[in-house]
Amino acid sequence: MRAGGQLSNIVSDLVKDVYIPRMFKVKQIFERPFLADEEIKSRITDGLLKENITGGIKPGMKIAITAGSRGVANIALVTKTIVEAVKSKGAEPFVIPTMGSHGGATASGQKSVLESYGLTEEYLECKIKSSMEVVKIGVNEEGMDVLIDKFASEADGIIVCNRIKPHTCFRGPYESGLMKMMTIGLGKQAGAEVCHEAGFKHMAKYIPMFGKVILENTPIICGIALMENAFDETCKIEVLDPQEIEKREPELLEEAKSMMPKILFEECDVLVCDKIGKNYSGGGMDPNITGTFVTPYASGGLKSQKVAVLDLSDESHGNGNGIGSSHATTRRFFDKMDFEMTYPNAITSTVVDNVRIPMVMKNDKEAIQVCIRTCNEINKKAPRIIRISNSLDVEHIWLSEEYYVEAKMNPMLEIKSEPEYFVFDEEGNLF
Repeated sequence: MRAGGQLSNIVSDLVKDVYIPRMFKVKQIFERPFLADEEIKSRITDGLLKENITGGIKPGMKIAITAGSRGVANIALVTKTIVEAVKSKGAEPFVIPTMGSHGGATASGQKSVLESYGLTEEYLECKIKSSMEVVKIGVNEEGMDVLIDKFASEADGIIVCNRIKPHTCFRGPYESGLMKMMTIGLGKQAGAEVCHEAGFKHMAKYIPMFGKVILENTPIICGIALMENAFDETCKIEVLDPQEIEKREPELLEEAKSMMPKILFEECDVLVCDKIGKNYSGGGMDPNITGTFVTPYASGGLKSQKVAVLDLSDESHGNGNGIGSSHATTRRFFDKMDFEMTYPNAITSTVVDNVRIPMVMKNDKEAIQVCIRTCNEINKKAPRIIRISNSLDVEHIWLSEEYYVEAKMNPMLEIKSEPEYFVFDEEGNLF
């Protein structure tokens, strides 16, 4: 029963007296190496204009540039810089959405995702060619078809660009990065489905297996590896020729793992996440931070007994992937969730747990209260609660007062406020 009525009142009555403790804000201290805009442009331009790279770019060539759906820092600036460098060689660049089944698995949806990140034809000063049509370019060593975007297959050269970081569902030498961008991103929905069919258990094997075929059978000019610090800022860029990608990416992945942010506590009773969305993580919220893994092939992050998700980001375009990792959400979230935008990703990846609907509560307050109430073997008068804005920004987090003494003694934490009760509006939502 989705609407209000007697049932809604019964549920509200069951949680109305649940105690929500006082909370205080802390700043988590992480190292912060980063590249300014001019450094980003120079690293890309200098890398692309190296002789071993420029040898693959000739005047008049049509060059495809990949652009994905993740919330990559400075992605508009990065892509525009690549476009300008290609033009400087007399070639004709164009951008292709490379995001598997995201954007509702439609050409228009994927182009809209890019535009929401500032990647418009006006800003880039080049065409964005979006299609879900793919072309078979070979088979891998197990006889599986290797597919890539039709426009990419017709290009004279392809520049692959992506952020290197740990994946949310599996572990291996290649996780989220250049090889995955070629396999899943360039593969579009059809190619992603072929790779995902055996499940994430085999993804560590298939990512390089498909990637190698693409490197051998397509005119990949280079891979541009982006890395980010704990504050979602670009901190390192490497331009790799095709022969370097296979060897260098695993090394960069290990480096990326060391720079990831984290919650500086091992466990809590309830994790409250204000917003999830594809702009924060492929899984809506990054389980490497929150511990909310939906496969047994990756682990880590915070240990919590219950998770409350309060809202869906506008940038996610209705894609509610990640809500299945929570135990309670709000009517507001549910009303924003678009099943047509959400389910293609789950169907293609074969991981459906991440889109299951949790308890849908009337407001923020009740979502938090029901999570506290349903915890087992905790002190209900002093529950240990951690609240984050999203899984991408954990510099500032909120802790229940039970953590106060521990936080005060931790040199990696700076207390920014004294404990006080959450303030809810008349609708029961957090200010």
